[in-house]
Amino acid sequence: MSKLTKETKFLDFSDYGRHPARFFTKRLVNSPVTSIHITFLFGLCGFCGIVCILKDFPILAALFIVLKSILDAMDGTLARLKMRPSYIGRYLDSVFDILINFFLILAIAYKTQYGYFWALLAFLCIQYQGTLYNFYYVILRNRTAGGDATSQIFETKAPKAFEYENQHTVQLMFNLYTALYFIFDRGIYALDSKAYKQKYFPGWFMSILSLYGLGFQLLIISVMLVMGLIHFIIPFFIYFSILLVVLITIRKTVLDKNF
Repeated sequence: MSKLTKETKFLDFSDYGRHPARFFTKRLVNSPVTSIHITFLFGLCGFCGIVCILKDFPILAALFIVLKSILDAMDGTLARLKMRPSYIGRYLDSVFDILINFFLILAIAYKTQYGYFWALLAFLCIQYQGTLYNFYYVILRNRTAGGDATSQIFETKAPKAFEYENQHTVQLMFNLYTALYFIFDRGIYALDSKAYKQKYFPGWFMSILSLYGLGFQLLIISVMLVMGLIHFIIPFFIYFSILLVVLITIRKTVLDKNF
């Protein structure tokens, strides 16, 4: 099952793990494995990649990072195939993502002897890039009849737990998610507060935007690690933020008038 309808699908460069994810999840549908199990596994892979960077195994680190992206696509896919969406899983997924990103950049900064100021700046850039992608993507999903709506445009309060979930746990995970993502969600909203009124995002725009998707960000890091370009990772993501201004400008000018 897709998060989008047939009419709104686009070439998503960050979603390269979707095809292998579907292959493996189809074999897990009738197993006791749940989407939460997969989420914990992708978290483990992410941290294994970080350890490999610290231990000077860049190729192995890249493999773990790519595997993390595939598993990241698997948990949601399995939840949809089993028809058991999970708010706990949705928030746990995001919590692992931001923690892995933070420690991944710290590990790269440590190995390249970049100062922690530049590491923090690169981390903030990566998060704001990913938040812009998620913001517009969730708007598209919520504006589309039949699209996935587990994620909301504005996460202002904990959702009502599914009957097979615990409301207290959902509330705790929501609070943790809010604490970690608040400055990024509010920051992107401040930059484009009227985006939620957009009725439609064309495919070409979403494809360009997907370069900011976490999957593609991790792919760039993996390629740079394999090519021995670890020293360029932090400055790359800082300069890559220029596209953020370009995309928001396009949304406000071109798309706001035509879509």
